[in-house]
Formats: sequence, C-alpha cells, structure tokens
Amino acid sequence: MLDLTNISRPMMRQICAAERRAQEQCALSQQKLLVELLSRGRGTVWGHEHGFDNIKGAANFQGLPLTQYADIRPYIERMVSGGSDMLWPGVCRRFAQSSGTSDGKSKYVPITRRALNDNHYAGAAYSLASYLDAYPESHLFGGKNFILGGSFANEIAGLPSGVKVGDLSATLIDRINPLVNLVRIPSKSIALMSDWTEKLPRLIEASASKDVRSISGVPSWFLTVLKGVLAATGADNIHQVWPNLEVFFHGGIAFGPYREQYAHITDPAKMRYWENYNASEGFFGVQHRIGAPDMELLMNTDTYYELIPESEWNEAAPQTIAVWEARPGQVYELVITSSNGLWRYRIGDTIRVTGTAPLTFTIAGRTRHFINAFGEEVMVYNTDAALEAACRLTHAEALNYTAAPVYAGDRTRGRHQWLIEFARKPGDMEKFANLLDSELQKQNSDYQAKRAGGLFLDRLQVIEARPGLFDRWLASTGKLGGQRKVPRLSNDRSFIDPMLAMNQSLTE
Repeated sequence: MLDLTNISRPMMRQICAAERRAQEQCALSQQKLLVELLSRGRGTVWGHEHGFDNIKGAANFQGLPLTQYADIRPYIERMVSGGSDMLWPGVCRRFAQSSGTSDGKSKYVPITRRALNDNHYAGAAYSLASYLDAYPESHLFGGKNFILGGSFANEIAGLPSGVKVGDLSATLIDRINPLVNLVRIPSKSIALMSDWTEKLPRLIEASASKDVRSISGVPSWFLTVLKGVLAATGADNIHQVWPNLEVFFHGGIAFGPYREQYAHITDPAKMRYWENYNASEGFFGVQHRIGAPDMELLMNTDTYYELIPESEWNEAAPQTIAVWEARPGQVYELVITSSNGLWRYRIGDTIRVTGTAPLTFTIAGRTRHFINAFGEEVMVYNTDAALEAACRLTHAEALNYTAAPVYAGDRTRGRHQWLIEFARKPGDMEKFANLLDSELQKQNSDYQAKRAGGLFLDRLQVIEARPGLFDRWLASTGKLGGQRKVPRLSNDRSFIDPMLAMNQSLTE
C-alpha cells in the first residue's frame, strides 16, 4: 500500500499552524468567533427569544442565562421532527444520542453540517496533525487505521425521512470524506452495525489480517475488540498481529484504569497513546505533548468557551469568566457556545487549567457524582430511580447505598458494584440484582448499550452492607451529622473500598 503519510504532512502542518495562531491570539480569535456565531444565530427562534440583535460582544453575551439540556429539550424535539431555524439556521438532520440528562433517558445533541465539519472533523484533524508533529518519523498512513464506531440505533419512533439519530461516531463514520476510507477500516456496513453480538466477530474478521497502524475509540470498548483479535489469532500480543501498530487515539473516558491492561497485550516499546477530549457536544481538546497528562483547549474548532469558577458552581445564577482570563491551578466548569446550536451550554464537565498560551488542562471530572468508567455516563438520578423500582418490585427497603466501577481484568469484564444497606432485605438477592440491572438499563441508554449481549459489561453486583455501616464510615471521615451525605456514585474506588473493608470487619 502507498504510504500517504509524507504526502499529508504539508496539510497537517497548516492545520497545526492555524491552531497555534488561534492559541496565540486567544482573546481576539474567541471574540471574533462569538460575533460570527451570534450573527448566524440572530434569525433563529432562540436568537429572537434571547435578543441576539442587542448583543454586541462578550460582556453583553454574559448577561444571557446559562442553559442545560432541560432548557433546550423542547427546541430539539421540534428540530428532530423537522423544525427549521430553532437553535441554528436551517434544518438539522443528524443528532447524537447520549445519556446524562435528568429529565429523560437520553439527550439528543444537534450535529449541524457546520459543527460536523468545523468542530468534530476539525478536532480530529488537529489530533492527527499534532501527533504527526510530535512524531516526525511516523508512518501512520502507510497502512490502515481502525476506527471503532457506534450505530444509529435509537428509541425514537417515527423519525422523519432523512433524519438520523444515534451515536456521534456513527455520523462521523457515515459522513466521512471518501478519501479517508483509503486508510480506514472497517467498512461502513460493519462499522455501523447495531447488534454487537454480530458486530464483534465481523470487526475481528475485518481487522485481523490488515496492516493496522492506529486504533481510535473508547478504551473499554476497544479492549474487548483487541482481546477478540488475540483469541481469534492465537497471539499473546497485539503487535504479533499488527507489527506496525503505533498509536491509540483514545477519549470518552479516563484511560488510567485501562493502561495496565493495554500494557499486557501490547508491546510497550512500540505503543503510543494520544488523548482526545471529544464529546457529543463537541471536540474540545487534544494531548499537548509527548507524555503529557494535559491537553490543549482547541481554539480553532468553532467553539466559544466560558468558565464557571468553582466557587460559583452551586449558585442559582453562576458568574462566568472568559476563557482568556483563566488562571493556572484553578478548576472550572466548562460552558460552550457552538455552531451546533448550544448557547451558553453547561456540559457538566470540569477542567483544571495547567497553563496558558496555549491554554492547557486536565479533565477534573463532572459537577455531579457519576460513573463513566466504561462510557456509560450513569448519573445519580439514574441509580436512584432504578433502586426505587427494584425495591418496589421485590418489596425491599433500602436505607443507603453507594456504587463504583470494577474494572475488567485479563479474563473478566467490567461491572458496577453496589453496596446497599437495607431496612428490609429482598427475599432473593440475586433476583434483586437482576432487577436492579434491568431497571438501570431502562433509565440509561448508554449503560443499556454497554450491557447488550454481555460483551462489554457484566451484570452489576450487589453487596449487602451491615447495619449502620454508612454512619460508621461517615463518622470515620468526620462528617457524621445533620448534613451527612454518602457519595452515591464515584468514578473510582476511593469511597467504596474503605467502606467494603469496614463492612468486612463488621462481619468478623
């Protein structure tokens, strides 16, 4: 196969140069973008309702209310049904489905044509460009690049003709430049399959004999695919199958818990990792430099940023600062305005700023407790509702609970682990766990997708807490009192492991 890496380098250098100019002139580039976005938004329903005609710049714009998904759900429902000029000019026919909203099982983020090209694809192009800049000896495009995507499976009945709703990655693959298919696997027909019990063997078959140079996707999902390739080929190490594999472009969830597992099945001397901050709402960040834990906040991908200081998170009307006013060492909640029709939108992510010019950051977490160890975005309102339903169906009563992920091992899949203190125990704990798992799938479409076919996540595990465990734990932390709160969910095991140890001591 012709190595297209060197042919692509001039274009990649231009992409890097454009982003660096935008970084160097952060305040100017951001303000110019805001003016342009507001100009496009004036003719929309949202623009009329929020007085875009009277907004002259960043200071005026900060006077508008911040928004969350509940605020824009009615507009998006009309957009999905074919409504035009709602949040962005024209008709939008693509929507990224994800969980993480308190007023419904799923949320649907518009993917306008401009956002697709100027944000999502532009961010991906910069990720490639920055990687090639960091590794000038790379031969990334001398073989195939394995991009793992989702599907257009959704639960909306009666979609209008031409409207597609599903995983963001499905639209990215479906609308990709045909030239990219010269260096990409698998085929669209396989990449967009919705049934993972059928899709997984097809992915393995389509990739095992190819000269794969890079892999791109969510760490938890790709781990299952790689283990399948190893099992099918009898190899112990993925570089025995793909000797020229050089990099994993990963994002969506934290990579740290998976690093050791990837080290077990790759050749560490050959394997590199390049992190991206890409979400349904946009492509926001790319790894800053080799071996760095922080990323650059992208300034040339059609997104205007604001930041909410930590002291403002719980205020009724939080004050924001402009992104060029960020201070290193501070943690902020991210607010975006973009050509996908999200205006002053709180995406719920928090970042810790590590530097300016360029603005670099690490992802600090979410503004609420959550579990997103496997890309499932399970929130407290999901687990509260699931637990209530399981208790009702089994005539049980729960006093308190916490939950955390158990990461996959070399021969095991990941799962959620619940520690529950009951006032009245269910008669059959296994039946209760099955019901709780089923109800959580009903509450959260991403968890449901990860549980499908038992390919990525095992059924959750329920451990019974001894009477008084949570009060004992709170007392041990110095937080027992009228305002005591047990963390319902955690994306790591820092809370649940000490509780489990204490629970074990109470049984001895």
